[in-house]
Amino acid sequence: MISPSPGPRPSRRSLLAGAAAGAGLLALPAEALTQRASAGAPYIRKPLPPSWFYDYGSNAEMRWDSVSTQQYLTPQPRLFVRNHTATPTVDVSTYRLRIFGDGLATPRSSDAAVTLSYGDLRSLPVTRRTTVHECTGNGRSFFGTQQGTPASGTQWTLGAVGAVAWQGVRLGTVLERIGLDPRAVSIMATGLDDPYVSGGVDYGRVRRPFPVTKALEDALLVWGADGEDLLPDHGYPIRLLLPGWVGIGSIKWLGSLEVSTAEQTSPWNTKWYRMTGGGYPADSPPLTVNPVRSALELGWGATLVRRAVVPLTGRSWSGAGPIARVDVSTDGGATWDRARVVRGGHREAWTQWAYDWRLPSRGDHVVMARATDVAGRQQPLVSPYNDGGYFFDAVVRHPVTVA
Repeated sequence: MISPSPGPRPSRRSLLAGAAAGAGLLALPAEALTQRASAGAPYIRKPLPPSWFYDYGSNAEMRWDSVSTQQYLTPQPRLFVRNHTATPTVDVSTYRLRIFGDGLATPRSSDAAVTLSYGDLRSLPVTRRTTVHECTGNGRSFFGTQQGTPASGTQWTLGAVGAVAWQGVRLGTVLERIGLDPRAVSIMATGLDDPYVSGGVDYGRVRRPFPVTKALEDALLVWGADGEDLLPDHGYPIRLLLPGWVGIGSIKWLGSLEVSTAEQTSPWNTKWYRMTGGGYPADSPPLTVNPVRSALELGWGATLVRRAVVPLTGRSWSGAGPIARVDVSTDGGATWDRARVVRGGHREAWTQWAYDWRLPSRGDHVVMARATDVAGRQQPLVSPYNDGGYFFDAVVRHPVTVA
């Protein structure tokens, strides 16, 4: 059997709900309290049942021990949520995407922006793309628990990730129809969620620039996932998608795109989402392509029944392309054996793999999975520390007990 993962400590929201119930402030049955505590409000709209998610308040992490080995894609109800503030309510009937800047063939100010309605965007040629979508801080907790160098921020394990089949229109198609100045180099994407305030500083709405070359290569304006409209928590009605790149670049609830002939900056590519601290130079560039990672489809500290063959399954992925191979160690990294691919990924989607652990001894073990992508990038044993806890790509030491 598999024992449930202990997971992170309860969120502040859950603790407050429990305290209120104990004080008699909520005259509701226990079942209703459980449902309310896992509903995600006020930051997240969709339900967050504890069997599916770790609840961090404004963020929610997918539990790997809830993932079906038979399901390749991650349905939106099961997909992690990363919010800087709270999921906004956007009226699709009045929604307009504003596109402006001196990088357009006919330069436009913000006040004279090209505006596209939801219907305008849905009428354009449809592109479908399956990618791994991932938070830049996925795995952050292991900087502390595995390497002894804690980093601040949401203490994700490895569940801030999912594979999604997106539907939308190529951003390149939109820009080509509007007209681009050949000197354009940068596009600033800005969301419609509330301004982000931290430490008494208002940093404005979440926004991050990306290169025009990325826009023309494979960026999408997305309205659907897995054949359904986007859920509010995942960017309804329209979000940007930058395949293979850090999740912060795929701005949700997209409100505007500023196209510029000069490089643009925001706090989300200067203050955050770049490597600082540790051994990194002060001028380290903004983060773009996601690293290589692997996860076992097991609870943390799972108990496995001893038999002749104990099957292990997991998934590996990379922002740079498909996975070339996966190796598994069941003795803490002393020896490695090749895992077999169950379903290979294409482009940025993940690879499902399996490994037969033969005649394991009873007791405690450390199981590890190490992936190598087609670009030759292999997961290291140690990830260099950075202040933001970004890009933890080291092989994770996953404890299990065979009984």
